[in-house]
Amino acid sequence: MRRGVLATGALLLAVPAYAGTLETRVTSADGKPIPFAVVTATPTGQVSIPAKSGTKAVMVQEGKQFIPFVLPVQIGTAVAFPNKDPFRHQVYSFSPAKAFELKLYSNDEASTVVFDKEGAVALGCNIHDNMLAYVYVVGTPYFANSDANGDTKIAVPAGTYTVRVWHPNQKSGSPDLTDVRVTGNDTLSLTAKVELKRARTQRRPGAVDDNDY
Repeated sequence: MRRGVLATGALLLAVPAYAGTLETRVTSADGKPIPFAVVTATPTGQVSIPAKSGTKAVMVQEGKQFIPFVLPVQIGTAVAFPNKDPFRHQVYSFSPAKAFELKLYSNDEASTVVFDKEGAVALGCNIHDNMLAYVYVVGTPYFANSDANGDTKIAVPAGTYTVRVWHPNQKSGSPDLTDVRVTGNDTLSLTAKVELKRARTQRRPGAVDDNDY
């Protein structure tokens, strides 16, 4: 196992294609784990690659919450928005990467949206103001969402990769990145430190927004 800190580095030559693993721990500057961070590994020099035809993902609405808070998907993925609540929701986004609005629906109905442009898509509900989530659209098949410990694990072919980290609450500026080499049957461990601004999170429903529609 090799370890390193995520930072800009020199390009490395590609090596024969065998399976390897890229492990990344995402933390704040003081070492606290950061969940819901998206780590992507893009082969050096690769252009955006769409998902295979028919690729699907799910963003659930339940308990007046979006689940999960951050959903990473590859470009071209069709995301279903099933409503598990006994009342209606109206999902929308004004984000440049995908602006859309789904009509009021309920009773386990599911509307589907294809995300065809890379970038962050912030989601809201016109009925319940506390609801907030993100679909993060990437141009590589190698990505993962950090868990409660800030950890991700991505299986990749051997080669060189540009590694990036994105979080909805990170401060503006270029994300940390590096060009790293993963060899056959190797596990490369990185630590990525992300500076966060004041968090925007999904609030639990309260007295001002918990009316059923």
